[in-house]
Amino acid sequence: MHTRTLRSLRRGAAAGALIALLALLALSGCSSDGSTDAAANPTRSISDDQAAGVPDDQASPAPQESSSPSKGPVLPDAKLTPATGSFTAKEKKYLHGRVPKNMDPAAVLQAGQETCQRIERTAAHDKDAAIGALIAGDLPSADDAIAQLCPKQKPLLDKAATGFADGTRKKPAPGTYRALTSAEGCTWKALGADDKVLASGPGPDAAKKVTAKIPSGTRTFVSSGCYAWLPA
Repeated sequence: MHTRTLRSLRRGAAAGALIALLALLALSGCSSDGSTDAAANPTRSISDDQAAGVPDDQASPAPQESSSPSKGPVLPDAKLTPATGSFTAKEKKYLHGRVPKNMDPAAVLQAGQETCQRIERTAAHDKDAAIGALIAGDLPSADDAIAQLCPKQKPLLDKAATGFADGTRKKPAPGTYRALTSAEGCTWKALGADDKVLASGPGPDAAKKVTAKIPSGTRTFVSSGCYAWLPA
């Protein structure tokens, strides 16, 4: 329990900067026409320090349960109908198996649309911030939302698939990676056989953007406060 709490505190330090970004985006509001492919509307320029990650429960009022596949009884597809109008084929596919009984499917769809809008608007300011959120899993059911509701964002999802989240990574591919955060306190080390340290960083004169060179023979890569990693 102590270790889990410590990891949460470290993650919070690295993720804190995007709280300001996503709060700013939330204030800009959703698109007025309810489109599932809402255009990005950046409101002002931001600093690099605002382009880190944030847990979704701090960034959006939408509950995670409403956008994740339901683990309990769900509405059959035949009953996936809104109060007015109709759902598109892609919207119905997104809602399949996702709407708990006695819940409005339109509310579940809205949660998915808001996930898309946060991805789009965050990417409009800083693509690394959006990719980092996808890697870290801070946007619930983002894979499904992108596939069915905002497929234009699939390049971000494809890019995120090449990276990995902060923490412990077993048998990483050798190469140079960059941390998707500019927050202070990002540290890493590459461990070989018998947990021998093969490389570590950053050094005392490290630049604001942290990179890690993972050598061949690395069995475990451990990082803290770095949020997410992408090949450099």
